Amino acid sequence: MDVHIDLTGTRGHRDAIYRQLRAAILDGRFRPGEALPPTRELAQRLAVSRTTVSAAYDRLTAEGFLAGRVGAGTFVTAFPVARPEPSHVSGVRPLPEWDAVPAPPAPFAPAPEFDFRPGVPDLTRFPFDTWRRLVTQRLRAGQADLMTYGDPQGHAGLRAEIARHVGLSRDVRTTAEQVVVTAGAQQTTDLVARVLLRPGDLAAVEDPGYPPPRLVLESRGVRVAPVPVDESGIVVDAIPAGTRLVYVTPSHQYPLGLSMSLDRRLELLDWAERTDAVLVEDDYDTEFRYTGRPLEPLHSLDSRGRVVYVGSFSKVLSPALRLGFLIAPPSLVPALVKARYLTDWHAPNVEQAALAAFMAEGGFARHVRRMRKVYRDRHELLSRVLVRDFADVLTPLPSTAGLHLSAAAEFDTAAWVRRARRDGVQLYSLGDFSAGERRHGLVFGYGAVAAERIEPGLARLRALVDEGAA
Repeated sequence: MDVHIDLTGTRGHRDAIYRQLRAAILDGRFRPGEALPPTRELAQRLAVSRTTVSAAYDRLTAEGFLAGRVGAGTFVTAFPVARPEPSHVSGVRPLPEWDAVPAPPAPFAPAPEFDFRPGVPDLTRFPFDTWRRLVTQRLRAGQADLMTYGDPQGHAGLRAEIARHVGLSRDVRTTAEQVVVTAGAQQTTDLVARVLLRPGDLAAVEDPGYPPPRLVLESRGVRVAPVPVDESGIVVDAIPAGTRLVYVTPSHQYPLGLSMSLDRRLELLDWAERTDAVLVEDDYDTEFRYTGRPLEPLHSLDSRGRVVYVGSFSKVLSPALRLGFLIAPPSLVPALVKARYLTDWHAPNVEQAALAAFMAEGGFARHVRRMRKVYRDRHELLSRVLVRDFADVLTPLPSTAGLHLSAAAEFDTAAWVRRARRDGVQLYSLGDFSAGERRHGLVFGYGAVAAERIEPGLARLRALVDEGAA
């Protein structure tokens, strides 16, 4: 067989050899039963390593194009069924509701010059050395049990540490048996919807609010009603009749930043009991509270088993860990664990064990204290600059916690946001979080932007605002 392979200008020699041999076989240039040159001979002819040629042969053999005969060589087989070339047209279509779901946000590479995205922590201060040590310890040979299938409910040690942590920090009375380790608020919403809601059932979300849970519910065929938020929290009287689930962020409303008043919390709990509904309470970043004592979570005020409490480590440590948790009434836990098993079985075992050790040895609490001061300083600086330089166009909304600060405006700020992003200032409009009536304003995150970058970033934004108004 005369094999002609052109490697001129190619960088991946193995892939080039594979592609050209495969094309020659499919084009009929080689007959079944013909022998290929020995790998050593072809490698010398092409001036590449024998390993490179062997890898190309191995792939063609695995796909049925070649067959090796011991002591005889490598031969072209009877032609396998040729796979059609990829087509841009497909006859398979998803359900129509998926057309309305926005595409996931693209990762920022490189990061924006001035990164005011909300909900992103300062990853430069992640405890890399400690985490590396804890993960390495869990990967020793004696920890082989972590490399098999895990408990859908979560690592027992981590569940115990989570129960202890929320009991001390948030007065959430629970046990490890009520904790389910999840990938975060979105998965929790999906799990709760799986075990409680059918397509066509009605759920409610805050408006403005965190979009992913609303999209999760809608993707499951649940009807979702946006409910307005006032200075006391979600307006209970505006929740539609027949609502079976309400997703709320009472301790630090996302994105407005306010805290739900005690009277409103009690009103919401009473409504849930009267209507036989469940409340999904996302307590997502209350570790970072800067003044005063936080109000009790809905879970702590709930004596009737109506609240599923949700927490996450994404804002405190890193979104890449994909670790969060829910605390559910005992009546829901078995079904939620089954749903977790059917969805993706369990969270990564090594990361769970490392996080449990991190919490047990006090590293988590120290990291929270350290970062609370860092974020408090940025919060205060951002507030001062907004009051000083944007008083004519923006009104900062009261906020004493979290990783973002919102400011209201009298007009749509979407054009500002688009112009700012083009000029290296990444932030969001309040309208980006509205499902019903659109709120006007801006949302400034301060987790990912260093303190010394806040004033220059806001100065850039102010210049763009003035330029647009001129």
